[in-house]
Amino acid sequence: MARRVASQVHQQVSRLMRGGFITEEPVWFRAVLEHPPLPLPAKAPPSRTAYDTKPSKDDPSLPVSRKKMLPYHPRPLPIYYLEDDIRRQFFRDHPFEAFRPITLHEKAGIQEEHSIKGEAWTRLRQRGRNPSPEDAIQFALNLHLHHEVPLSYAYSRAVAQFRALRSERHISSTMALLEADTLGALFQPSETALGFEKELRSLATWERQAELDEGAMAARKRWRAIAQPHSEARQWSVGQQYVRLWKEGNTPKYAPALTEPEAPKPVPIQEPAQQQSQRRARVRVRQ
Repeated sequence: MARRVASQVHQQVSRLMRGGFITEEPVWFRAVLEHPPLPLPAKAPPSRTAYDTKPSKDDPSLPVSRKKMLPYHPRPLPIYYLEDDIRRQFFRDHPFEAFRPITLHEKAGIQEEHSIKGEAWTRLRQRGRNPSPEDAIQFALNLHLHHEVPLSYAYSRAVAQFRALRSERHISSTMALLEADTLGALFQPSETALGFEKELRSLATWERQAELDEGAMAARKRWRAIAQPHSEARQWSVGQQYVRLWKEGNTPKYAPALTEPEAPKPVPIQEPAQQQSQRRARVRVRQ
């Protein structure tokens, strides 16, 4: 039997049984017919009856739809959304909006669709006084689809309202901060300031660690030259005092242990034999 895909084995066996090549029905045949395997994957080539190659123009029996049918191609079709063009143009005009910080809680999950949409959504302010770039993009798309506004005019209208709301929020927050500062309000340091303070404390520990490392290295040294500070004022004699002492015969002794004679070692006193035997006897009694 020719080699087949696993999901087509029962079909090939059925054809061979009808042709008389297989006389006895396999044991597994009924079980596979009752529980057929999964079909071929989506990218498997279809059968030849699904399409035809380019038919000849002289064949009037084929319908028009059959003549226009193209061969199967496994590549997916391009996915296109109109809001992608609006979003691309928006961030091209407002590049710094992509760097505006947001919290992870804002994007924690998929939020439900806003109740104001479609024809009821006529102004961007209806979604809040602090709109996000995505709100402006969806507002431009909503004007184009539900209010029959040209896309260029809808985009300019959405951007104008977005900038106006952002300017209004900036001015109101600045004036509120000045008013609170004038009335004596005290604000806690921001997260950025706290981060800088932690960094300065960490750098201070590095400097202290460097000092401790130098002290430990100095303590590990066996030989170390330590210059004691002199309280009295001294002046170099340019070697005159050394020459005078040399002429008088007073030579300095830099290594007395090498120049002086070695002292004799004490000779141990030998005990008499009788005293040695008595001492050994006393040791045995103690044991």
